[in-house]
Amino acid sequence: MPCSLGETHENGLKPDTCRYNGRMHITLNGHPQDCADDLTVTQLLNEAGYAGRRVAVEVNHEIVPRSQHSAYALRNGDKVEIVHAIGGG
Repeated sequence: MPCSLGETHENGLKPDTCRYNGRMHITLNGHPQDCADDLTVTQLLNEAGYAGRRVAVEVNHEIVPRSQHSAYALRNGDKVEIVHAIGGG
């Protein structure tokens, strides 16, 4: 689903902060997404509203360590899952 202003996304992306230009296609939390071809995991987390939150990121069934988020460039066809813990007792 291309990202454009005024559109609601089920995958968590905030339409008012989306800067995607449609050059690459990924799957984010099970939903197709068009995005910039130079997008890193950190940039994706920022745009999806997870900046500063404790999350686990998996790309193509492999965990991407937090220390690699800023250097890990996503590629066309990647399958990305973002999981965050919800506390409770």
